[in-house]
Amino acid sequence: MNEITVTIATRFHLKYLVDIEAALKEAASGKGNGIAVRSQAYLREKILEGKSVIAFHQDGRWAGFCYIESWGHKKFVANSGLIVSPEFRGLGLAGEIKRKAFELSGQLFPGAKLFGLTTSLAVMKINSELGYKPVTFSELTDDEAFWEGCRTCPYYDILVRTGRTHCLCTAMLMDPDRPDKRNGQKQVHATPAALKTI
Repeated sequence: MNEITVTIATRFHLKYLVDIEAALKEAASGKGNGIAVRSQAYLREKILEGKSVIAFHQDGRWAGFCYIESWGHKKFVANSGLIVSPEFRGLGLAGEIKRKAFELSGQLFPGAKLFGLTTSLAVMKINSELGYKPVTFSELTDDEAFWEGCRTCPYYDILVRTGRTHCLCTAMLMDPDRPDKRNGQKQVHATPAALKTI
């Protein structure tokens, strides 16, 4: 397989928005996926703010995407909307995108706690490699805007019924002030030869 580039998205990558939005909607509609859907306008904003990571094949095909959100006066940061195009799955690309987003989060929001909600075992594994630990929902941000964003997830009713204490998603947190933090310092796997990050 030819080379795939993983990089911070810029205005140049806005042409991929239709494909990214469609992929997120398709993933959210699949059984067992706890994914909140975001509009093209929202994704565009994240790209223009320099708060997203994109992967693409050297022939121009879109390969993957992830964006960064901050909550609670920038004390909490989430890497959200991680999606890989079906034709590029199984290459370790999700991990490379997540690692790039992790690095970018540290640059944009130094000292912030990184967290995520996911039903994906693969994402949990990637998060663990980056130093995230499973936590209760009470340890996450209390920013109402974040929880409102869960409304488009198919499991939102569970979250509401339990008073935001339980869901099918697993909550994970990486606290940079924690004594046993790893901060992604090479407990992560090496970059596959077919991928490059810039």
